Amino acid sequence: MAHALKIAMTKVNSDSKYESYRDGKGLKKPVEELLKASGVDLSNGGWFKELQQFQQYISDQKIIVFDGLYPDRVMFSGNSLSAKKLYLLYDRDNEHYNVVTNLKGAMAKRYIYNGCDTLYDYTHKCDKVCSLCTATPPCTKNQSRYCCTCNRSFRSEKCFQNHLILKVKGKLVCQWRQVCQNCSYLVTSDSEHFVHFAIRNNLQAIYATWLH
Repeated sequence: MAHALKIAMTKVNSDSKYESYRDGKGLKKPVEELLKASGVDLSNGGWFKELQQFQQYISDQKIIVFDGLYPDRVMFSGNSLSAKKLYLLYDRDNEHYNVVTNLKGAMAKRYIYNGCDTLYDYTHKCDKVCSLCTATPPCTKNQSRYCCTCNRSFRSEKCFQNHLILKVKGKLVCQWRQVCQNCSYLVTSDSEHFVHFAIRNNLQAIYATWLH
């Protein structure tokens, strides 16, 4: 467990020691330091209690453990809200924790919803994230603000700012989800409707340029 966590930590932090740690080189001392600093005792093995202790110490990174190659079996999900995720797979047969650096590839899924770490191929609705900006936890309603780019209203100024920096499937929320001005239909950037929406906007911009 400690070895896997240390390797995962170097990966998410882009540490130059990642490759050597992955190959099992020079891991003894840093693992001993991690155990001492966190106060975790693995002499009798490691399970939920030890994972919780590690999570308390590694508060700036979230530990997530899957039960083998089953995307719907999350054995442990830390209480950290960090965007940095330490993904591990638990091998029951060998009682061993493995580091996962490409979760979607390992689970053969197209997407992962960062708010709840759910893997999926098409769509997923989650009550743990804001339905407007995708922030975790969901935004609370205050003074709403309208975005003239995606034609949507947001619960508060913070919610509005979130949708300008958070991403879904590699695109900003503002780019990913928009309301069509013609039919008021909510569309996503991978839908056919969105293509028509984008083309219309471009044509309008070109026409406005001609008029000037």
